[in-house]
Amino acid sequence: MKLNPLGDRVVLKRMEAEETTKGGIILTASAKERPEISVVVAVGPGGLVDGKEVEMVVKPGDKVITGKYVGTEVKIDGEELTLVRQNDIIATVEE
Repeated sequence: MKLNPLGDRVVLKRMEAEETTKGGIILTASAKERPEISVVVAVGPGGLVDGKEVEMVVKPGDKVITGKYVGTEVKIDGEELTLVRQNDIIATVEE
């Protein structure tokens, strides 16, 4: 099944939390924080949204940062995805 976002919506897949710290300490499931960095899976077409013209600036494959509690979480074919509006994305991440 494929998820196609509409308007200014973006489909994100959260990156996995680190299993160990930089110092080598193994983290338990309760000690791992929910990651804020996600990978863009799909992007809506933009266009006229709420009476304003929206140009989509993110593209599939981009790594982005969002707030911890934004968006709508869905599960498609066993994969957990989050749908957010483009303006819920705080920044892009470059490596």
